[in-house]
Amino acid sequence: MNKDWVLAYSSISEADVYLIKQMLENNNIESVILNKQDSVYKNLGEIELYVLRKDVVRAKARIQN
Repeated sequence: MNKDWVLAYSSISEADVYLIKQMLENNNIESVILNKQDSVYKNLGEIELYVLRKDVVRAKARIQN
């Protein structure tokens, strides 16, 4: 992954990650999802949401609220 992307959020819940991704996009914050979950055992590994380095403070503020 490019060094300009920073981890902003992670969860074992795919639904949570996609909801946060949509919320960020609604606030003009570009994001990408990296799914590191095991394909068989969904409770192993997490789904990670990355944002551009320039947007990380704004993204984390939105996620906290």
